[in-house]
Amino acid sequence: MVTVRPDDALLVVDLQNDFCPGGALAVSEGDRVTPVINRIAAKFTFVAATQDWHPPAHVSFASSHPGKKPYELMRIRGLEQVLWPDHCVQGSRGAEFHRELDVRNLLFIIRKGTNPKMDSYSTFLENDHRTSTGLSGLFRELGVKRIFLAGLATDYCVLYSARDALELGFKVLVIEDGCRGVDFPAGSVEKALREMHQRGIRTLKSDQLQGIRRHRG
Repeated sequence: MVTVRPDDALLVVDLQNDFCPGGALAVSEGDRVTPVINRIAAKFTFVAATQDWHPPAHVSFASSHPGKKPYELMRIRGLEQVLWPDHCVQGSRGAEFHRELDVRNLLFIIRKGTNPKMDSYSTFLENDHRTSTGLSGLFRELGVKRIFLAGLATDYCVLYSARDALELGFKVLVIEDGCRGVDFPAGSVEKALREMHQRGIRTLKSDQLQGIRRHRG
């Protein structure tokens, strides 16, 4: 069992309509993480959520590159980029949180991927690994020491966020049944979990969490 402490935070990654069944970039069973997240959120004082929040014609969209198709790879500004279907466009229904997510639990929301020329898988740093979203500073101001990750997708935004949180000095745990993966290319979810374990990032099930929310103030 893992006891939730006052200096822990739950980070809900990109639980948005476009990543759920029926969305533009749907993750298989992506919506099934919602009740898990709603249940465990009640154990945390600090609950943050992130949203992909892309401007139209974002560099990561295949439609921004004539002749290219979704899921092709190309190099952009020296970085390998998967070209995705248009998704999570600012202000669109696809960018909204899944309707069953209890947003009353959220203390704050961070929007990422807003730079039209740079993608941002991680919730902490854009893909240049230099430009900050500001999330790490916010957690430090709140005195957060451990970050529990849940959301979408295991092999992209959750993995990249876990890597960066660890490198930024936080202890990191991933709620495995609170995540689902794209699994592109095939096997990437298993590879992501293996990498987490190798880096010392703990994965656990939601029923291994215990504790009662401690209200701020």
